[in-house]
Amino acid sequence: MANAPLQVSEQPRWEDKISVLDVLSNSAMQFVANVQEYSYLAARSLTNLLSGPHYLQDLLDQMDDIGVGSLPIVLLTGFFIGVVMVLQTGSQFTRFGQSALTGDVVSIALVRELGPTLTGVFVAGRCAAGIASELGSMLVTEQVDAMRAMGTDPSRKLVTPRVVAAVLMQPLLTALADFVGLLGGCAASVFSLRLSAVEFWTRAIDALDFGDLMQGIMKPVVFGFILATVGCYKGLTVRGGTQGVGRATTQAVVVSSVLIIISDAFLTKLALYLADKVF
Repeated sequence: MANAPLQVSEQPRWEDKISVLDVLSNSAMQFVANVQEYSYLAARSLTNLLSGPHYLQDLLDQMDDIGVGSLPIVLLTGFFIGVVMVLQTGSQFTRFGQSALTGDVVSIALVRELGPTLTGVFVAGRCAAGIASELGSMLVTEQVDAMRAMGTDPSRKLVTPRVVAAVLMQPLLTALADFVGLLGGCAASVFSLRLSAVEFWTRAIDALDFGDLMQGIMKPVVFGFILATVGCYKGLTVRGGTQGVGRATTQAVVVSSVLIIISDAFLTKLALYLADKVF
C-alpha cells in the first residue's frame, strides 16, 4: 500500500503557538467581562427594591445570619483590638507624661479606621464565604434553574435580601465593635496605665466630632455592599461542580477583603475632604 498511486501522505500539523500578548489580551478581556457581570448584578440587586415582589422573610433571615451570627467574632476581636491599641500607644505617651491622650487616640482610630475596616474584613471572611458556598451549592444542584422554571427571579429571591441585610447590619456591627473596643481600651488603661475610667471616657467622647461619626457610618455601608455582592457573584458564577464551589468560596473572601481595603483608601480621602468642606 506504500506505493499506491492514490495514497495521500499526511502532512504533520503544527500546533498554533500562543504568544504572551494573546494570553494577556485574553486575561484582560475576561477581567473586563467579569467586572461587567459583577456591576450588572450589583446594580440589579438595588433596582429590585423599586418594584415587587419583596421577600421580607428572606431579608429577616439574612439579617439574623449576617448580623447576629457575626456578633461573637466582632465583639471578641473588637475588645482585644482596643486593649492592644492602649498597650501600644500608652507606653509611648507615658514616656512624655501624656498618658491621658490614650483615650483620644484609641477613640479616633477605632471610630474612623480600625472599627469599620476590621469589622468589614472579619464579616467578609465569614459571610462572603457563606454566601458564595450557599449560592454555589444551589447552582450546582440546579436549584437556581428550578427557581427560574417556577417563575421566580433568583436576583430578587437570593441576591437582594443578602445585599440589603449586609448593608443594614454592617453599621450596627461596626458600632458595637467600636463600643466594645473602647471598653477594652478603658480596661487596659485602668489596669495598665492607672488612668481613671471617667477620665478615659471623657477624653474619648470629647475627641470625636460629627465628621468622625459620619466617616465611621459611611464606610460600613459600602463594605457591607461589597462583601454581599462579591459573595453573590462568586456563588452564582460557579463552574466545575463541587470543586468550583470551594474555589468560589476562597475567591469570595479574597476579593471582598481586597476590595474593602482598596475602597477604604478612597473613602478615607473622600471623608476627609467632606469633613473640611461640609462638616
